[in-house]
Parts: sequence; structure tokens; C-alpha cells
Amino acid sequence: MEQTASPGAVHESLTDGIGATPLVRLDRVVDGTTAAVYVKAEYANPGGSVKDRAAYAMVTAAERDGRLRPGGTVFEGTSGNTGIGLAMVAARRGYRCVLVVPDRTAAEKIALLRAYGADVVLTPGTVPQHDPRHVRRLAERLAAETDGGWLADQYTNPANPLIHEHTTGPEIWAQTGGRVTHLVAGVGTGGTISGTARYLHAVSDGRVRVVAADPATSRYSGGDGSPYTVEAVGHYLHPDTVVDEWPETYDSSVVDEFVQVPDGDAVRLVRRVAREEGMLLGGSSGTALVAGLQVAAGLRPDAVVVVIAPDSGRAYLSKYFDDDWCIRLGFVDAADGPLVRDVLPAAAPGLVVVPVGRSAGEVLAGLPAGAPDVLPVVADRDATGPDRASGDVVGAVSVADLRAAPADGPVQPGPLLATVGIGESVAGALDRVPDDGRPLLVVADGRIVRSIPRPALT
Repeated sequence: MEQTASPGAVHESLTDGIGATPLVRLDRVVDGTTAAVYVKAEYANPGGSVKDRAAYAMVTAAERDGRLRPGGTVFEGTSGNTGIGLAMVAARRGYRCVLVVPDRTAAEKIALLRAYGADVVLTPGTVPQHDPRHVRRLAERLAAETDGGWLADQYTNPANPLIHEHTTGPEIWAQTGGRVTHLVAGVGTGGTISGTARYLHAVSDGRVRVVAADPATSRYSGGDGSPYTVEAVGHYLHPDTVVDEWPETYDSSVVDEFVQVPDGDAVRLVRRVAREEGMLLGGSSGTALVAGLQVAAGLRPDAVVVVIAPDSGRAYLSKYFDDDWCIRLGFVDAADGPLVRDVLPAAAPGLVVVPVGRSAGEVLAGLPAGAPDVLPVVADRDATGPDRASGDVVGAVSVADLRAAPADGPVQPGPLLATVGIGESVAGALDRVPDDGRPLLVVADGRIVRSIPRPALT
């Protein structure tokens, strides 16, 4: 193989290798776009994600000011990547590490945390922010109860955005020779986009336009806050949340434009990029890249779009790159038909749901004609469309049970209804889902779109 890059640096420590990640130009998935689209490959960091930068910065800052001392324990609530970075840095610097992780986190990420020696505490991922089981609240409590415990708290720690202002932004400016015109990044804690954008706005006298890529239902860009599939980006809001706390590390003033990205677009793009560009990206990278390609499509040939790819797809092989998983959640179609969508009754009513907490009498009074005899019970939120996030479904209730219940009594959800992907083969769905005599929920792009009787598939 011909040598096309300079020899790599020699480091005295693994953490010295954090940062200085490459820019990689895309040319197969740009579909005729003439502007240059580059991926800032943050998965090239030693721990595999952009969060290595913040993890190292937060730990070393805490060491300098005495909040983290030898023999101490690092705590954090994290969806995985910050935890991986902290676990790596803690292992290298001799600290115990305890990480509170939402239960919807990919299995590969949890395995990585444990591989670095971290203690992992799983907690429900869809609870209100004030709930003591919430990732941040539980991590705060555990740190406070532990002698020598230090909470990294990436959501408020100024070292998080500052490291990107000092490293990520200058790298992008130098790598593009000052030609970058657009920065595209997702918003999780907001540290990456805030710090990077501050530098690029300043050095370019405001010429660089900053685009925030956000899951379609994320509250950051005005979504309804319902759950989404892609991890480590966006802002979920439980409907019972009392005060919607946004991270202090997110400076919303740096964002010039938001692009809302449906989960399906992000998942299908990372699968395509792997097959056509040979680049394995995580879901939040897919969210950013969908937005980046959308922005680039309307630009002139001299424009330079840099998309920050936070992590690799290696942590999501059991999700976005698993065909069965994608088919069951309605992101892709099975190879063999007929498919579920092919046999859906054309005249069936739209999705009928029961918001949790409503009274039986209220629900019965509002039932449309032709409603199924068993209905999904969902979180009570002001949804923005006719479908519902699968993560908002909390159970099911039969019309017969509603009629038998006190009219003013709250609905009592029973077991969840089974789901089938809209692109799942009929034969595969019937074989996979046991027949319990109840309707099936049809999932498209990770959202519930229809309820159908099982016989409709036969």
C-alpha cells in the first residue's frame, strides 16, 4: 500500500493521543453535491469518540483544583461515550470509575465500560429529570455518598465546551486552511458544538455558519420531546418533568440554524455510508451527516462543510447495522415478501391511543367508530403527529376493561402489545410474534403508526 499520510505521532501516554483527528472527504453519498463535505472523524480518538476530549479535560481540571484526589472515584451519568472516555482516563490515572447508564444504551457500549474496569449502574432511561432514578440524579447521589467521590457532570462542567474551543475548533480551521464555511454537529450536552462554534465564529468574523442537527422530536429544535432511537444526541423530555433543565454547557446562541432529522433517515444513511464510503459511523453521526448533506446540497462548489462525527458504528453493531433489528423497528425492508405494509387494510382507522392517567369514562367517550378492541396506552404528551414514539407506549387496555371500570377511575395499563415492522415479512412476523389474541402494533422508523388485528396478516 502506498503511504499517503505522514507517520503517526509517538506518545508517552494513551491520553496524549486524544484529539488531532482527521478530516475525511465524502464522495460516494453526496449525490451530485458540488460543495466539499468532510467528516471530522472523532471516532479516531483512543476511546472511540469525541467525548474523550471532554473526559480528559474534566478529569485534569478536577485534579488541578483538588476536587479529584489520588484514590478518588469518578462518577458520571452518561449515555455511554462520555463514560467510555472517563473510564479510559480513570484507568490510566488510577481512579475507580462508577457510571450510571440509561437502560436503552447499546450493549456494546456497556461492555466497553466494563472492559475498562468501570462499575456500571443501569437505570431507566425514560423518567422525569426530577426522578431520583434519572441518570443525573442517581449519579449525583452516589457521588455525594462516596468518600473521595467526584462527579464529572458533563452537563454543567465548563471544561466540556472549553476543550472544544481550544482544540476541535482550531483543528478544523487549520485542516481546512480557513476555508470552512459550515460546521454541522449534533447537540447532546452541547459541549462540542458550543466550544467548536465559538472558536470558528470568532476566527472567521462570523463567516462560518453553524448548523445543529437534531432528532425530529428533540426539544432543542422544538420537537415534542418524545423518545427517539438515535443515542447520544438531542433532548428527550418526559411528560411528567416539572422543570425542563437544559445543559449549562449548551450555548444556544452559537447555533445559526437547526435541521430536524428523523431517526429513519439517520439509520439508513449510516448503513449506506458503511457500504459505499467504507466508513462505520454511529447513529448520532448519521443525524449530523443527514443535516450536513441537506445543507451542502444548496451550496456553491467553493463551500466547505465539516460534519462532526462523534463516534463509530462499532458500538452499535447490534442496532443500526443488525438487519433483524432494523426490520423489526421498521427502518428497512426484509428481502422476501409479502411485507406487512403490503397487507395492511386500506380502510383501517388511524392509530387510536389512550393517554395514561385519563379516566375510563373520558376514553370511552372519545373512542372513534371502528376502534380496535385493545388499545395502546401511551405517555400523555402534546404529540406533534398522528403516530407515537414506541418508547412512549407504556401498556395496553381493552375496551371491555374500560367499560367494566369505574367511569371516573384512571386507566390501568396491562401488558404491552406486540409490535411488527412495517417492512417485516408477513411470514417472519407471524412466526416471531406469539398469538395472544390481541392486535399488533405496526412500527415504521421506530414509531407506532397503526394497530391491526393479527388475522390481517394471515
